[in-house]
Amino acid sequence: MDVLKIVLLVGLVCYVVARRIAGEPLAARDVYVAPIVLVALGVHGLTKVHLVPLDVVWLAVTLVVGVAFGALRAGTTVLFRKEGVLWQRYTWKTLVVWVVTAAISFGVGALAMAAGMQAEARSVSLSIGVGLAGEALVTLLRARASGVPFAPERR
Repeated sequence: MDVLKIVLLVGLVCYVVARRIAGEPLAARDVYVAPIVLVALGVHGLTKVHLVPLDVVWLAVTLVVGVAFGALRAGTTVLFRKEGVLWQRYTWKTLVVWVVTAAISFGVGALAMAAGMQAEARSVSLSIGVGLAGEALVTLLRARASGVPFAPERR
């Protein structure tokens, strides 16, 4: 992945995080679209790489770490009723989990590279996408349990 794509991806994540820190209406589509798109982009990128078993093992490890930290991150968010619909707000704990996730992901990636994983097999979009998927799964379950309707889709 070239530097421009990484910068755009990180910028998008920062934008989403900033909006969620401020608090925003929670529309169902906002929860699941980003993970689906990022995972699809990551998988598509991996179709161009000849993966060896070592790559697959390290991809599995990084994906499990991503999903687990995404689920943990979702548990730190606040879901609340406002104006009759569900809202979401990140807390300081959510930000701590984001930072810890980034550090551990970097560490696992460095370890994978040191163990022989191909650089082309590391997919930033896939890693972020599965983290957001873990967050989405827990958020959707918590939202459903709250009984509060999702916010309508923005136009």
